Amino acid sequence: MTVVEDIVVKRLGSVDYSAAWEAMRAFTKARDESTPDELWLLEHPAVYTVGQGAPVPQARNAIPVVKTDRGGDITYHGPGQAVIYTLVDLARRSIKVKRFVWLLEQAVIDLLGGRAERKAGAPGVYVDGAKIAALGIRVVRGRAYHGLSLNVDMDLSPFTAIDPCGYPGLRVTQMKDLAFSDSAERVGSRLSEILVERLDA
Repeated sequence: MTVVEDIVVKRLGSVDYSAAWEAMRAFTKARDESTPDELWLLEHPAVYTVGQGAPVPQARNAIPVVKTDRGGDITYHGPGQAVIYTLVDLARRSIKVKRFVWLLEQAVIDLLGGRAERKAGAPGVYVDGAKIAALGIRVVRGRAYHGLSLNVDMDLSPFTAIDPCGYPGLRVTQMKDLAFSDSAERVGSRLSEILVERLDA
């Protein structure tokens, strides 16, 4: 665990999705005006997660599906993906939700360089039209949780069993296929540093 100014960065390794979700909810419920913000860096065993406004699809394989309380539609998490949960008091930092989403996307764009881009009306980060990072948050009493996931070096085949983020035929990609060689853990650490810089700017 490290503390960067008033943001605590925790490296948690591989964590079951439901356990991480429950821990985020408990943290957010218990925090007060003086609680430091936290970034949780982790990976999940294979799981599909479905945002609160999206229908739960019928399973096409043995990967579990979890209906969660974040925004967005369905996505896949698995080993080799860098996940950062952003437990941030937006109200205290005077950051609006749209601006926060922009900051999350921009941190990924800063990391990947000029090939990465946004798509209007489709949150996340894309390279040549293929999605490389997904994001979904929930805000309760001005405090955010959930966050973003960045495909680093993983098995992408489970994405073919879903419509990623609700878009049929949406292609996905990963950093390995763009000639990046760092591990998900190293990528998560660098991405968290960028995000801290953006939040504290």
